[in-house]
Amino acid sequence: MADVETPEELLTGQWQNRPSILDGYKPYLDDRWNEGCTNAWKLWEEIVPLGYKGGYQRVRAYLHDKRTSPRPVTSRPPSPRAVAGWMLRRPESLTESEQLQLKTARTHCPDALTRHVRDFATMLVERQGERLPGWLDAVRQDDLPGLHTLASGIDRDRDAVIAGLTCPGTQALSKDTSTGSRC
Repeated sequence: MADVETPEELLTGQWQNRPSILDGYKPYLDDRWNEGCTNAWKLWEEIVPLGYKGGYQRVRAYLHDKRTSPRPVTSRPPSPRAVAGWMLRRPESLTESEQLQLKTARTHCPDALTRHVRDFATMLVERQGERLPGWLDAVRQDDLPGLHTLASGIDRDRDAVIAGLTCPGTQALSKDTSTGSRC
């Protein structure tokens, strides 16, 4: 407190970045707001069936900020790690809020990206390393620079990655004496 010059500085950042029960629904509310629906009660009624457990007043306060702010108020986008985690999980294991946020995030990224990420997750979970070369070819055919960088990194040690995607857990480190392979 001794380092601040004005009383307002004491409040800066204190409440603004705290998680809210409404956070998972803000992308939906923002989209509906941009579509022209500005009725807080109606929007609250729309998000309750989606799993929102909070009250109407929180929705009303969020929309009030949008009405009175000189600049648009938008929710903080989810982190890339969170979006990747949602894409990698089976859709039925996501909460309703996570499904809603993933749906919103996917509107801003190509369908091919989600498909490639899920295909890679399937290769990993089902130990299908033999599919990696085909996956790499498919990734290179799409205009996804981030995945092209990943594909280049995988190519540097392709055999090890295939072994890692194929061999179960710790057995990948032990040498099979009967075949001479590393599984």
